[in-house]
Amino acid sequence: MDRPVVCIVGRPNVGKSTLFNKIAGRRIAITEDTPGVTRDRIYAEAEWLNKYFTLIDTGGLEPASEEIIPLNIKRQAEVAIDTADVILFVVDGLDGLNTTDREISDMLRKSGKEVLLVCNKIDTGKTTDEVFEFYELGLGSPIEISAEQGLGIGDLLDEVIKHFPEDKDTDYDEDIIRVAVIGKPNVGKSSLINNILGEERVIVTNIPGTTRDAIDTYFTYENDKYVFIDTAGLRRKRSIYENVERYSVVRTLTAVDRADLCILVIDATEGVTEQDTKIAGYAHENGKGIIIAVNKWDIVEKDTNTSYKFEKDIRTKLGFIIYAPIVFISAKTGRRVNKLFELLKVVNNNYNLRISTGVLNDIINEAVILNQPPSDKGVRLKIYYGTQVAIKPPKFLIFINKRKLMHFSYQRYLENQIRQYFGFEGVPIRFEFKEKGD
Repeated sequence: MDRPVVCIVGRPNVGKSTLFNKIAGRRIAITEDTPGVTRDRIYAEAEWLNKYFTLIDTGGLEPASEEIIPLNIKRQAEVAIDTADVILFVVDGLDGLNTTDREISDMLRKSGKEVLLVCNKIDTGKTTDEVFEFYELGLGSPIEISAEQGLGIGDLLDEVIKHFPEDKDTDYDEDIIRVAVIGKPNVGKSSLINNILGEERVIVTNIPGTTRDAIDTYFTYENDKYVFIDTAGLRRKRSIYENVERYSVVRTLTAVDRADLCILVIDATEGVTEQDTKIAGYAHENGKGIIIAVNKWDIVEKDTNTSYKFEKDIRTKLGFIIYAPIVFISAKTGRRVNKLFELLKVVNNNYNLRISTGVLNDIINEAVILNQPPSDKGVRLKIYYGTQVAIKPPKFLIFINKRKLMHFSYQRYLENQIRQYFGFEGVPIRFEFKEKGD
């Protein structure tokens, strides 16, 4: 069964994203005193009284606007409203009722969905004269809150869960694979998400920086449950001019932190750039499974060696993630996008793989026989035994006689020997060396 869906809508700058973050329990949506900051539908898992549901934040609605971004925001909001079980219509309790609120109210009424009128910015806890104006909308009594201060949120959520359909699943699901789609701006991350979902889930335009938040999308493929996190592209620091762009970089890094696996999208028309290296480096350092997706392959002029040369260039420039599989795709046409799911399944299995202590030590002992450990001033490195102590990513604790004798080159040799037997495709391997007796 699907989870209940709760959608937050309203005109710009009424505090929708602040409420979204408060309910989600962490700062996901960007909050800034600038209209139009939230552009896409942003998803999060939320819980109240042991009932789990999907929460959606939407961009500020301006129904009368004919400009491209507001029109796209409206289209995204309409999709969110269509999928929602409960809609939180947020209005500004300080400004009072205005024409845009009336237009949105009409739109929601036509949806036929359960709508709760949420009057925000009641920071003193006292009803203002402006609140009474909203009774005119005919949506029932306004629920007064202060999203900023957290006032009235509990009462609001008590009312929300009363309206969950009985056929929806509110239990916790721990089997979800979290995948962050990362890369610099305009490489096709949002187009890839939309192709996978078969719908225009994320706004796609040729305006750089369209996606500002990290956006969660739930998806099931061949019985595997995924959360795809589309991220704002990381720009060079000198290209970041406004606060919102700075927050977007933080959101991207946070999205990597929240993910299990990362799909690094590279533009085939540009090749690997310095920024790609930095993004990949962050995912690698944080121990994430990585797949490299070379996008826009459909518009590259090719000969018999094109893919070989491109892959060789990637391996040279991104040598620190030599373990990452490479797939050449077109998010626009859908070419080889299904291959990504095959790789995600393989990489996720490797990310969770455990090797028994006995098998691990057989591999280590054979490695030592084939290539003697280094020595210094007559003292040779001794490896006593090893054991796997963690997954996500796999981590091995190796007991030795002297830490200073464990050269990086020999550590890499041990890693290669383990990979020879178990592959660990797409997954970084971590080592901890401990002197026996420590």
